[in-house]
Amino acid sequence: MIGSLRGTVVDRPTAGEVVVEVGGVGYRVSVPTRVASVLGDGEVFLYVATHVRDDAIVLYGFTTAEERRTFEALVAAHGVGPSLALAVLSALTPAALAEAVAGDDVDLLCTVPGVGKKTAARMVLELQSTLGASVVAGPVGERSSGDGAARRDARAALAELGYGADEVRGALATVPGDDAPEDQVRAALRNLAGAR
Repeated sequence: MIGSLRGTVVDRPTAGEVVVEVGGVGYRVSVPTRVASVLGDGEVFLYVATHVRDDAIVLYGFTTAEERRTFEALVAAHGVGPSLALAVLSALTPAALAEAVAGDDVDLLCTVPGVGKKTAARMVLELQSTLGASVVAGPVGERSSGDGAARRDARAALAELGYGADEVRGALATVPGDDAPEDQVRAALRNLAGAR
């Protein structure tokens, strides 16, 4: 099993893949698109999860050990394969996912392409037992009171307007979670307008 790679990015065959050359051998590695966008063309270090299938050995790469542990927890959940786990980690950081799971935020998970209500609910249920303090140190203790129904409604409304999960999370970060959903949405839209 390959646990990590240190080498040079020599190719990017698709948006979610890089080829890392190590000692003259090029390893094709699938990565979250969020990770691919921050990898330079110089030397890189990736934590790797190796998956062996009947027809292939597939490498999945991450910039942090927390991302790899979160990926492995996602893949262990019923009905979540590596492709869907990559989509989740392309849209959400491990901290954002842990916060969504801890807050039963099914609506935030539904903003990930390919995740419907049933899949999101099942993920929340299964990940509550596997995503703990070992995956993310801090966000549970730092969460505000904004994990209730009003916050979920505001997130859902912003997602309906076409904003991505990270944009929604950032826009709501400074908005009080106990405000009415429509007030939270208005404040978040002001934050998003100011960021552009």
